[in-house]
Amino acid sequence: MTMAGRHYLVTGGAGFIGSHLVEALIASGAAVTVLDDLSTGSLDNLAAVSSHERFRFVRGDATRPLRAQLGDTRPTHVVHLAAQISVVRSVAEPLVDLEQNVVATLRAIELAREVAAQRLVFASSAAIYGDGPQPSHEGLVPEPTSPYGIHKLTSEHHVRLAALLHGVPAVSLRFFNVYGPRQLPTSNYAGVISIFVQRALAGRPLELFGGGHATRDFVFVKDLVAAIMRAAADGPRDGSALNVGTGRATSVRDVAAAVLEVTGSTSAVIEAPARKGEAMHSRAVVERIEALGWRATTTLADGMAETAAWIRGRTS
Repeated sequence: MTMAGRHYLVTGGAGFIGSHLVEALIASGAAVTVLDDLSTGSLDNLAAVSSHERFRFVRGDATRPLRAQLGDTRPTHVVHLAAQISVVRSVAEPLVDLEQNVVATLRAIELAREVAAQRLVFASSAAIYGDGPQPSHEGLVPEPTSPYGIHKLTSEHHVRLAALLHGVPAVSLRFFNVYGPRQLPTSNYAGVISIFVQRALAGRPLELFGGGHATRDFVFVKDLVAAIMRAAADGPRDGSALNVGTGRATSVRDVAAAVLEVTGSTSAVIEAPARKGEAMHSRAVVERIEALGWRATTTLADGMAETAAWIRGRTS
């Protein structure tokens, strides 16, 4: 998919998902500006593209007016990834979550209107479904169980209204559980796979919150990036939402077993109390995004192996 002539703004582009997206966009021929405050992201994630003539980095705050921070840059496409993504933190600090999710999304919409962007892609979350019926399809009535889920859903409504009231061509993507290289296992925002891999390699116990009976739809980061690019090119323009997942659910207990196998670890597996605000089950219905010509192709075993290789490389 060639994107020559397009200029993408990626908020949160120095993060785990964003940096993979930036690399793919540069490789496709697009110009990319990253805006990131580096609170959770890192310039190390962008080392492969930092000197490229079509790349620009702006250290900035996604909750503040974006146009002023970008100067003369007028992106043709806006991908809004910057967010507070910890469910646990959202429960403890809902006002922080409100600002970093809802306010930041309104800033991205504001910019898309100001520059007459050809497409706005908003990174939403499967957290909007909460403990609703499974598997989750886009027509379900959302039942979020955390401030994070509420604020992602609120942001989706703002994206839809921007399309309806102001003609902003926009789409929301509901990410399921993303994993892969650059997801720091030591971060408060890390996913269970990276945490388990890091612990297994260090010989530390793997904790199963709630007994590990929760199930998740794990999607590899490079598949997710392909979905973002597909939606930016061919996705809906009316602000509607699409699930991004594999359509398969795996229990956290089974993830722990697979991680031990991939890493060859003999770490113990222990149980811990369930955490507040986290849904018990999550699996995507993916027919809508697959109708655009996208499908997740990375197996969980292959994705785990690539993740483990990256974590080994950081600790060796």
